[in-house]
Amino acid sequence: MDKKDFMKKAIELSIKNMDRGGGPFGAVIVKDGEVIAESANSVTIDNDPTAHAEVNAIRSAAKKLGTFDLSGCEIYSSCEPCPMCLGAIYWAKIDSLYFGNNKKDADNIGFSDNFIYQEIEKHYSERNLKTETMMRDEAIEAFEIWQNKDDKTEY
Repeated sequence: MDKKDFMKKAIELSIKNMDRGGGPFGAVIVKDGEVIAESANSVTIDNDPTAHAEVNAIRSAAKKLGTFDLSGCEIYSSCEPCPMCLGAIYWAKIDSLYFGNNKKDADNIGFSDNFIYQEIEKHYSERNLKTETMMRDEAIEAFEIWQNKDDKTEY
């Protein structure tokens, strides 16, 4: 299989997923030319707003490989990942991202991420989501313990 085959698989997942009540998004994770995980969007099926195709595929791949570090993997997504999924792809340390539809295409059918990009840039006090920092002096203790911990697993 080659890159086109993997992308075709992601697109096929996105199309078939609508028949089962999910959104039009699919993702495939590949390592060393082998499909490690594949998934589709299951937000409405699972009542889970984080159950995007990419996140579902990352969870599956990490479980299958027994690691949170997906270095050496590629992800093929039927659509340009949203900010949450892009963040997850970076956190998983996936080497390469390939996508079909872009964020403008998604926006055209009602899946817009623009408001998130705009909100991230705003000061906490200007966000639509009420946001305030509190009890930092108490919360920082966990970070201090982590920083001095000798047996931590870095990620």
